[in-house]
Amino acid sequence: MSDTTKALSSPVSRRVFLQGALATAIATKASAMGFTPQHRFAYIGTYTGSDGNGQGIYLYEANPFTGELTLVKLAAAITDPSFILVSPSGRFLYANNEVSNFEGTSGSVNAFSIDPQTGELTLIDTVSSAGSGPVYLSFDATGRFIFVANYGGGSVSVLPVEQDGALGNPIDVHTDAGDVGPTKATDAPAGSFAFSGHDAPHAHCIVPSPNNEFVLYTDLGQDRIYVYNFDAATGALSAAATPYVSVPPGDGPRHLCFHPSGRWLYSIQEEASTVMVFRFDQSTGELDSTQIISALPPGFKGSSFAAEVRISSDGRFLYASNRLEDSICVFAVGDEGELKFLSTAATRGDYTREFTIDPTGRFLYSCNQRSDNVTGYRINSDTGGLQFIEQYIAVGTPACLAFLP
Repeated sequence: MSDTTKALSSPVSRRVFLQGALATAIATKASAMGFTPQHRFAYIGTYTGSDGNGQGIYLYEANPFTGELTLVKLAAAITDPSFILVSPSGRFLYANNEVSNFEGTSGSVNAFSIDPQTGELTLIDTVSSAGSGPVYLSFDATGRFIFVANYGGGSVSVLPVEQDGALGNPIDVHTDAGDVGPTKATDAPAGSFAFSGHDAPHAHCIVPSPNNEFVLYTDLGQDRIYVYNFDAATGALSAAATPYVSVPPGDGPRHLCFHPSGRWLYSIQEEASTVMVFRFDQSTGELDSTQIISALPPGFKGSSFAAEVRISSDGRFLYASNRLEDSICVFAVGDEGELKFLSTAATRGDYTREFTIDPTGRFLYSCNQRSDNVTGYRINSDTGGLQFIEQYIAVGTPACLAFLP
């Protein structure tokens, strides 16, 4: 028996061989037809210094056929860029510094220009986030404003974006005030001791509504999802008719995502490890809870912290990540936005934090914070299922991954 035959005798090796052969065949056919693979750059933000093993923002090149990532270089040596946002034009990249000592007691946000040929980053400026520990950034639909959630400061801010990509000083800031929830989550799985963030208000995620008329954000400590009217001309925020909704006490809302239709909002709760489904009124911003479902595999018991929630571009599948249990669960989205558990995939790393679906919708990448690696998966377009692409990408305490569009 030849070495090749022996190698292919195991199911895993045989699958890897077939995947590689398929990728080669596709690339060869594309070349014969006059097409050349377009490189796609990806950036990974990390925790640095005493809190992590990363050195800043790393630049990678993604293989469009296999999904593999190849390290190009350390693109920006900055402190704790735990969240990265690429502009819709692909010309600029924005990254937080999850710190509390910028200009006194604030965090900061960096603006970079992107070289479209090499992917290299050039710093444009750095401004205050108007609160300590910024952890989340998002664009409004016009690209003229960036919303920031400051976890440590329990506040959100709006930063103006200039035509050259530079950031202005915050033009609106809102700081949460009021009671916080209990440390024990209402909907935690049996045997769970998971708790965090209920010592003070902690803004964790901020997103605009699909129609760009509202801005919604979570406060994990207060167990609230806030709703603000958004003035796209000035960037100003004002409380909506119903200024917030509460999730079950102690559950801790972390991240949000909208269904592409704009009709439903999904919230993942960190301590409870649940996903909540809300019907969203696009004219008033009102939220109506319709379902709470576990983000964990059926039957799980013990402690876990849910992290990220994302939806496929066609709105058919929703994905939720779990830390400690270390999985990404797949759900089918029904006609009324309701969720049904379909499958789960091990992240093959420790303490999966954020995960990202690439712009083609074919691959998903998990940032495994404590195991210092990123793992990639091919998405089955029919079932939503995830298949490991047999690559571990080594990177110190990865926190976030973003692609050029």
